[in-house]
Amino acid sequence: MKKRLIFATLTLAGALVGANAAWAQVAGATTTIGVSVSESTQVALGWSVKKTLMGKTIYNDLGTKVGKVEDLIISPERNVSYVIVGAGGFVGIGRHDVAVPVSQIQNRAGRLVMAGATKDTIKSLPAFEYANDTARRDEFIAAAEKDIANAKTKVSDLDKAAGTTTADMKAKIDAHTMTLKAEMKTAEGKLSEMKMATVKRWREFEASVNAATGRLRKSTDKAVA
Repeated sequence: MKKRLIFATLTLAGALVGANAAWAQVAGATTTIGVSVSESTQVALGWSVKKTLMGKTIYNDLGTKVGKVEDLIISPERNVSYVIVGAGGFVGIGRHDVAVPVSQIQNRAGRLVMAGATKDTIKSLPAFEYANDTARRDEFIAAAEKDIANAKTKVSDLDKAAGTTTADMKAKIDAHTMTLKAEMKTAEGKLSEMKMATVKRWREFEASVNAATGRLRKSTDKAVA
């Protein structure tokens, strides 16, 4: 049985305040996909954000993947009003996030469906940006730089330990040091790419930096001083 995501009348806060409505009509379909400043719907019932929404793939009514749920927008009244949909795979774009009224998404037998949508439709919509995106970028970069700094400290500790141990242990330490330096170089490179990009494009590099720093943290924790 179809279940619709239904929500109270809300005004999208942050970056979308004061924005004009943006609409895209899908050829051959009667469904209009787009974003308006306010969306009149009913109160949402029975939806688990963790189990039903976050990170879930969104399909169109033909069964084609068109994006993934990346976030939810919560109004000051604490009612969810918009789903942030991320679609990737475009030339020169790592991920294109848009805000979609949640009433346009249906749950069909456990699958999230946005009828009439395509990746090109989502790409044509205005990109969603958080009001405090610059602060989020700064925090992200600071966390990545901290991981790199910790790795550099670990390398220094390993170099000191290698000079005061047995030959067998030195070989083991040297192997850890080599791996750690390689992971550190990769993380520094990915972070440098992000810093060179414009502030508005930093999220295109978020996944690659996350992956690189994640591996770096594991190597740092694994290394034996």
